[in-house]
Amino acid sequence: MESKNRLLKIYNGQVVTPYRIINNGTVIIKNGIIEEIAEGNPVTEGATEINAEGNYIAPGFIDIHLHGGGGCDFMDATEEAFLKIAEKHAQFGTTSMVPTTLAGAKEELVQTLDLYEQADKKNINGSQFLGVHLEGPYFAMSQKGAQNPKYITNPNPEDYKEILARYPFIRRWSSAPELEGALDFGKYLTSNGVIAAIAHTDASYDEVVKAFENGYNLITHLYSGMSGVFRKNAFRYAGVIESAYLIDEMKVEVICDGIHLPAPLLKLIYKIKGPDKIALVTDSMRNAGMPDGESILGSLKNGLKVIVEDGVAKLPDRTAFAGSVATTDRLVRTMIQLGEVPLKEAVRMATVTPATIMGVDDKKGSLVPGKDADIVIFDQNINIKKTIIKGKVVYSHG
Repeated sequence: MESKNRLLKIYNGQVVTPYRIINNGTVIIKNGIIEEIAEGNPVTEGATEINAEGNYIAPGFIDIHLHGGGGCDFMDATEEAFLKIAEKHAQFGTTSMVPTTLAGAKEELVQTLDLYEQADKKNINGSQFLGVHLEGPYFAMSQKGAQNPKYITNPNPEDYKEILARYPFIRRWSSAPELEGALDFGKYLTSNGVIAAIAHTDASYDEVVKAFENGYNLITHLYSGMSGVFRKNAFRYAGVIESAYLIDEMKVEVICDGIHLPAPLLKLIYKIKGPDKIALVTDSMRNAGMPDGESILGSLKNGLKVIVEDGVAKLPDRTAFAGSVATTDRLVRTMIQLGEVPLKEAVRMATVTPATIMGVDDKKGSLVPGKDADIVIFDQNINIKKTIIKGKVVYSHG
């Protein structure tokens, strides 16, 4: 992305490292890689300089679950959609993302996946792609949410083996683990280096434990589209939500837009799981970064009509949310303001933890020498001033 031997110095900022916040700190970048984190303002001959003006200098945000933004959805299956989404979210501090699909027609899914690699090669001004997340179609019909019931089905080995063989960049797949064939599906995903996640499910605690034993180690958008404590013949049983808390090693996603989950639940999740097990995600649909109004969830051809109002997408009858319109700056801001979490830990849940979940923490997620220079500069209210990807400024406010 950058010319050889390019030096960049970002100084006069509060540098957010995994361990502390360095007041009046400096980040020195060479050839798109972090070379040094320093206190003060060391002389760096030949460097292009950026004055952070006392703002925070933090790792770029990593969104491991999003469907769209800027008026586009990945299921539109166009190169333009991929690039526009990446560029729109970069304006809000996202430096890496995992494009996510919905339950849909197989031909639509194939069209979207066929475009990924060529879009990835041309994506030089937006959030980098870290591989694809398939959300569905293996879901419990009772927990379909805004997913189209027409395409919901049980895991089919013939289908998923073909898809995984054809598209090696698939990095995670979300499924309901109680379905027939779902445990074998989880084992197959894990054996092929793909993250198996639990989503849109009515599983009981016993079923979640079995799923965990068979490779499912992540809960997709905790509290949304899943069972909580339920009754059967007067007896109470623990659901997926309680299982997420009880299984210490289970990691969770949180849609931290301030609407999907209220402040007490954000505080509860943080108190029990801690910042190393929580990834903040937008789960954003095409209206992220756009005005309110009528929209479509999923592809323009076969998607679901929704209404965007009150900072969230809803089904037309307003009986359920239909995806968020959040951006990553809003996630961090909400976790600080509503969740009452320290800034350093809120940033961690949008950087180090998602990087670790995706297995890219050796290159991304923290301001450490040797890692990619994916950096965001923001003020005390998490308003984005600059977004830098591999040492290249891709967004600058004002």
